[in-house]
Formats: sequence, C-alpha cells, structure tokens
Amino acid sequence: MIPGTSSARTAAAGQPLDGGSVRSDAGFGPRLITPLLLGSVLNPINSTMIATALASIGTDLHVGAAQTAWLVACLYLASAIGQPAMGRLADLFGPRRVFMAGLVLVGAAGLVGTFVPQLGWLIASRVLLGFGTSAAYPSAMAMLRAESRRLGRETPRTVLGLLSLAGLSSAAVGPVLGGLLAATLGWRAIFAVNIPLAAVTLVLAALWLPGGKPAVDTAPRPGGGSATDGAPAADPSAAGSAPGHRARSASLDPVGLALFTGTLVTAMLFLLQLDRPHWWLLPLVAVLGAALVRWELRRPSPFVDLAMLTRNRALTTTYLRHGVAYLVVYCVMYGYAQWLEDAHGMSAFTAGLIMLPMSVAAAVCSLLGARTRGIRAPLIAAAALLVAGSAVLLLTGHHTSTALLLLGAVLFGLPQGLISTANQAAVYAQAPAGGMGSAAGLQRTAQYLGAITAASLIGLFYGDRATDAGLHDLAAVVGVLSLALLVLTAADRALRVRRG
Repeated sequence: MIPGTSSARTAAAGQPLDGGSVRSDAGFGPRLITPLLLGSVLNPINSTMIATALASIGTDLHVGAAQTAWLVACLYLASAIGQPAMGRLADLFGPRRVFMAGLVLVGAAGLVGTFVPQLGWLIASRVLLGFGTSAAYPSAMAMLRAESRRLGRETPRTVLGLLSLAGLSSAAVGPVLGGLLAATLGWRAIFAVNIPLAAVTLVLAALWLPGGKPAVDTAPRPGGGSATDGAPAADPSAAGSAPGHRARSASLDPVGLALFTGTLVTAMLFLLQLDRPHWWLLPLVAVLGAALVRWELRRPSPFVDLAMLTRNRALTTTYLRHGVAYLVVYCVMYGYAQWLEDAHGMSAFTAGLIMLPMSVAAAVCSLLGARTRGIRAPLIAAAALLVAGSAVLLLTGHHTSTALLLLGAVLFGLPQGLISTANQAAVYAQAPAGGMGSAAGLQRTAQYLGAITAASLIGLFYGDRATDAGLHDLAAVVGVLSLALLVLTAADRALRVRRG
C-alpha cells in the first residue's frame, strides 16, 4: 500500500451514500457511474474543444494569439479556483447538490457564449464554464469514496480508471469536435453544445444520484487521526439546523478563498504578459501569498489545509508532479494545434484530425493504467515518453511529413493517459479523511495551474502567429520540464510500493 492509504473496510459499513437510503444492489453500478462520467467530461471537452477554433475566433474578432489565449487561461483560472471550492462545498453540503448546481452554471455559460459573440462576453462565458464544470470531478470522487464506505470495500481501480477515461476520451473528441463545429456551424457552436450536454446530465443526476445530507467520512487520515481532527466533514445531524448551516459556511473559509483567488489572479495576470511583463505584479503576488499562508495556518478548518500538505508530503509531491506533467501536455495540446494551422497551413478540422491520435492514445493508456497495480512504473514511463516527444518536436518544421506529425501527437498522448490514471489513484489513496472532494479539487488546481502557465508560454513564444522557431523554443522548454519530471518521479519514495 502507498503510505497514507486508508482502507474503506475500516469505515462504518452500511453508511448511505450522501446520507440517502441504503441500496444494497447499487454498488458501483451504472446508475451511480453514468451521470458522474457525463458530468466529468464537461471540463475536459470544453478545455480541448476550443483548441482548433482559436484561429477562427481570432480571425472573426480581429484579435491575435495573445488575446485568444485568454479564452484558454480564464477557464483554467476559474477551474483552478473552482475545483477546490466546489470540492469543499461537496464535503460540507453533499456532493449531489454541488454536482447539480454546477450543471446549471454550465447551461447558463453555453447560452452566454452562443448569443453574445464578443471577446469580453466569451471570456465571461468561459469563466462560468470553469466554475460550473469544476463541480463534477471532486463531487464524483467524494461520491465514490462514500459508496466505498457504505459497501465496506475500496473503490475498484477500474472505476477510477473509467472516471479518468471519461475526461481523456472527451479530450480525444474535443479537438475534432471543435474543428468540425467551427468549420460547419461556426465557432459559436462550441459554446452552444454545452446546453444539451448539461441538460441531459442534470436530468440523469436528478433521477439516479442519491440525495440527502452530507455523510461523515470516518475513515482514518493518512498518518493517523480521524475525520474529526480538523477535517471539513459535516455533522449530518446538524444539517437541518441554522447553527449547522452557519458552521458549514464558516468552514468554507471565505477569507481563505478570497486570498487564494487573489493570489492566482495576480499570478495569472503576470504570466499572460510574459512578452511585456508587469513586474509590479510580483510583489503583489508575494504579499497575497504570504497573507494566504498566514491566514490558513491559523484557521482550524482552512480552505487550503497547508499544515496537512506539509505533513502529507506524498500528496503534495503528487500535486507537483501532476501540475508539471500537465504543463507539458497543454503546451503541446494548444501550441501544436495552433502551429499546424498557422505554420503548416492546415484547416481547423485537419489540425483536429492530426491531434486526434494524441487524445486517442491518452484514452487507451488510461485503460491500461487502470489495470496496473503499481503507480511508479507508469509514471516513469510517462515522463520518458514526454522526453522523447520533445525531441520529435525539435525536429519538426512546416515541411515535416504527416507521419512525423502524427508520431509527435502520439508520443504526447501515451503519457497523458498514464499520468491521469496513476496520479488520480495516488490522490485517492493519499487524501485525508473527510476531505476527498477538497483533495481531488486541489489535484485539478495543480493541473489547471499547469495549463495557465502553458497558455502563457505559448503567447510568449508565438506572439501573433505560430512559427517553426516558436515551436522549437516551446519544445526546448517542454524537454527540460520533462527531464525534471522524470527525476522527480524516480526520486519519489512514496511510489516505490505497489497498491494492495
């Protein structure tokens, strides 16, 4: 077992999922899994679907790559804030309620993006999408752990693999779907598609997901202790009382959330202008970050449990590894697609087809990763593949053959699947009791911080148009980061044992 793993068999068997009635025939069956999987695809499909439409949006709105990069970065910024916030809300108020509220936001975002085609409103739509889609993944992880506790057995690795596959398979569809919609119905259709997706998922969630009060997670914490030791788990008996509502509202830590948001926003504003850096933002980032640390360390129930992260080094290392890996992946996912259109002269749809093997390879590897018992070997293999992919990009130019272009996409797709499944399993094992939603949300925060940084690097190296020189500069940075990831993974002692 990974250090910090807690067995669901030590929990109170028979506890209903999310406080609902016990359904002994349900288990990890389709009625629970289907709406969770559908909800979990909304964030990744919106992340990748826009990749092959950025050039069209820029042309129609008369803006360059540096401006359209905001459409990428703002969704990830909103998601970086929204994932831990929604996870915390799921831990406090119940994952089903948070899951469904997020779907309502997704539908509203689709309406804004469809009917108000101006850059400012599109950015607002992407922010709403970021917050709305952030509810699904941490809520799903919280529901799975609750079902594990109810049944008295651990969540099957294959179920976690399906959750990972849902995100990766939607990422596989995203670039092609975005290119197809942009080429046929216009780029506004990539916003409109969220309306029916959110509506269908909302209906299934209302019909199939159990409701009720948030359940207490009594599983032991990594390193000992119980869910009551500063965990954000709520007391179901207090759910209907005003004091109970006030206690959970206080546990959300709005001041910590505001400081966390301010730190991320100012850091993003600096990163998005790396070609003309606003150096005055760095002291502001430092001040807000210091205030965040000071406040959170003094809170009995902080928004970001920094003390827990200090103690739980395995989980902290997993977040770092996940963020660096996705920084590399997103540099290629967005930078490669834009280069194919600008420098190689491909249409949005053709660029999407070239990118398809990347996401298909990621989806296939997520299934293979779900069948492995170990975590360290898949992660080392993934880092090595990223290094190889970086070398291929350094040899790529606008006269490169289609075969080599496809090879580059595959070399970055294979590790994405391994990284997603293995790091998800690590977070599930290492998360503290009572905080599965928050821990899962912070995992996605690390991923989105990588995406924000990737968008910044793309804007820095490409400027108004992607060129071969810009791609090679990006590939050099990606190669260095991949080597660092390989060293970090190989040196992580927490990964040197197999999951039981």
